[in-house]
Amino acid sequence: MPDAHQPAETYGYFDHDADIGIVDRGATPEAAFEAAAEATFAVMVDIRTLRATTRIVFAFDETDLELALVAWLNRLLAEARSAGQALGRFRLRREDDHWTGEAWGEPWRADLERGVEVKGATLTMLAVRAADVGWEARCVIDV
Repeated sequence: MPDAHQPAETYGYFDHDADIGIVDRGATPEAAFEAAAEATFAVMVDIRTLRATTRIVFAFDETDLELALVAWLNRLLAEARSAGQALGRFRLRREDDHWTGEAWGEPWRADLERGVEVKGATLTMLAVRAADVGWEARCVIDV
């Protein structure tokens, strides 16, 4: 389980006509991707209220940083959906083109207030780049 901490809140949102744009920052691309996961799942549930009682682990291979962001978010969404989980804490590690992701959360329960369902991360406005301080990752999530 990751350190007992509140979400980093190193994410934000930007306007998009039909969906939601997320913009996320971190010291490394992996940290920015973790923030992107927080932003994505925070649309669906107040991630600060989640208990880290379950863990999901998966791996994927991707050479392109931008496509890795979309693969990471879509895999998290698929894993959460198939397991009936609300996720709120994330860890991503990379070794060359191999990525290993972990997420913690809990099964959906009646007293969790549901927000907007996120269908998936898209290629719209997709960018991963070095910023003034660390890295910035952004894309539009389909709601």
